[in-house]
Amino acid sequence: MTDRRTFLHSAAAASLATFGLPAFAASPSLREKRPLIIDALGNIDNINLPAVQRDSATYDFGIDARALADAKASGLNAFNMTIGYVFGEGDPYEKSLADVHAWNALIQKKSADLLLVRSAADIKRAQTEGRLGVILGFQNAVMMGKDARRVEVFAKGGVRVIQLTYNGPNQLGDGSTVPTNKGLTPFGYEVVAELNRNHILVDLSHSGEQICLDAAAASKSPIIISHTGCRAVADLPRNKTDKELRLVAEKGGFVGIYSMPFLAVGRQPMAADLIAHIEHAINICGEDHVGFGTDGTVPQIDDMASYMKGLEDEVRQRRAAGISAPGERPDIVPFLPDLVGRDKFWKLADLLTKRGHSSSRIEKILGANFLRVADGVWS
Repeated sequence: MTDRRTFLHSAAAASLATFGLPAFAASPSLREKRPLIIDALGNIDNINLPAVQRDSATYDFGIDARALADAKASGLNAFNMTIGYVFGEGDPYEKSLADVHAWNALIQKKSADLLLVRSAADIKRAQTEGRLGVILGFQNAVMMGKDARRVEVFAKGGVRVIQLTYNGPNQLGDGSTVPTNKGLTPFGYEVVAELNRNHILVDLSHSGEQICLDAAAASKSPIIISHTGCRAVADLPRNKTDKELRLVAEKGGFVGIYSMPFLAVGRQPMAADLIAHIEHAINICGEDHVGFGTDGTVPQIDDMASYMKGLEDEVRQRRAAGISAPGERPDIVPFLPDLVGRDKFWKLADLLTKRGHSSSRIEKILGANFLRVADGVWS
């Protein structure tokens, strides 16, 4: 473990010189254009703070001065922030309602820096005003209970993205780790219809293959997979098959590639793995339907040894709770060690440029694709 920690600490501090690129090598013309950068699933909290602070409204969910400074310096304009019940104890509906209220209050409190996103125009406004657009989203729809009309309650509270399942099963169907691969249930169809009616993005991340295919076919609006990888590149349950990716694109949707352990099998993934998944997704979906959803935050880790100890505890707890997915390991960090910190989005642009992707395509990946799909659903 010591050797791995040493490696991860040095890699996390490294620049794209690893790839033969100088640090801060993003094309000046691209930076000058100030392209929209939207994280389809992410956070901006200061990961160096104790977990209790990052999970608590009392401590602004870990969004301190450093978190705000790093996020703004990164060029980020908006991010889909997971709130509400995902798993664990407590009543899912009450927990989710409380989170909606808490996040609305926080955004209002920090209105000089944050802006609640209810429409695509709000993302553009956030960029113009130098603020960060916060897209409120759920990573589980279990809080709907037996009443699909609850969707409207959350829509009025500002929620704009709702994922149907987490890794396990719920009343809508099976998540990605459930062997039975049960598709969309009758209640699941009701929820999808209500999501469409209330102009909320249907998110199929973490879903089993069949519920993903069912929901994509049933939805009258384009759907998204906010954070995933490609099964053809790394054969793990959290990644999507080409069939799923293709159907999402055919329905006019969006696929965001994450920076998670599932980008590689049995080893620590790096930035090159992210590029491989993005390129495969483009080959399957087309360049108008691919972006990124990091499933991570912006500030860089200061104390890697402490972080690794916390990661060991987290992986153990997730396994004990039955919510972990194959590929989650205590010696593989849930981010890309050579693509971290306030320059990570520009470094991603650098890598794509070096691979021969055009500036227009890179702008689509950075945020334009997500914005277009969201605009069509939220309007």
